[in-house]
Amino acid sequence: MSVHRSGTARVRRLTAAGILLAAFSLLLTLPSAAATVPARGSAYMGMGVVPHDGQGGTPAGGDATQTEGVDVASYQGNVAWSTLWSSGVKWAYTKASEGTYYTNPYFAQQYNGSYNVGMIRGGYHFATPDTTSGAVQANYFVDHGGGWSRDGKTLPGVLDIEWNPYGASCYGKTASAMVGWIADFLNTYKARTGRDAVIYTATSWWTECTGNYGGFAANNPLWIARYASDPGTLPAGWGYYTMWQYTSSGPTVGDHDKFNGALDRVQALANG
Repeated sequence: MSVHRSGTARVRRLTAAGILLAAFSLLLTLPSAAATVPARGSAYMGMGVVPHDGQGGTPAGGDATQTEGVDVASYQGNVAWSTLWSSGVKWAYTKASEGTYYTNPYFAQQYNGSYNVGMIRGGYHFATPDTTSGAVQANYFVDHGGGWSRDGKTLPGVLDIEWNPYGASCYGKTASAMVGWIADFLNTYKARTGRDAVIYTATSWWTECTGNYGGFAANNPLWIARYASDPGTLPAGWGYYTMWQYTSSGPTVGDHDKFNGALDRVQALANG
């Protein structure tokens, strides 16, 4: 009888071990996407560029017709603006908002700090077209740091429209629905501020998610994202870029940009 009980216990132990092993194996084979989705609010300009478009090379230096800039978000914390100014950076954009649920806790230090050292600066909004309408997000942006004034030091706001870090790249929208969402944002921003917003995007995302729509080029300056030695092919409609984010690994602040013109052209965009 004791032998039977011993054998039964051994079978039970082996069965339990087998179940645990099977469960562990299942966990290893489950998709890891959920674990890698960032927290809402943590998105920043260009975070999808390297994973989707890669990187390779940087532009040749010493171009007097272009003006160096940076873009910053909360993950960079308090920024050393005086160091950037001394290195030749003359303009900056700070993330102000995302969706209708997030504002940058470092916005004051970043937005006012760049202004205080002499830079021309502006704010940007990370769009989440799957959460609320374009109009609602434009109003949220203006109300939380994305406004504009003709002081000669404030650039028009930027609509950062790029890969969705929280889910499907195109936010679950068709190309026509995405174009409608963007138009809703842009029209509302202009009604609130009197300025046409800048559009920040990458050609590959724009092609996939708007069907390479060219209808905004006449009024909205283009800020192109491409980490390479040249900006590459631009989205439809735009014959030139106004700004170009060319790297995420620059000095002091990683995200560096070129304005397609000398400093007086940056000032002209600020003045409207």
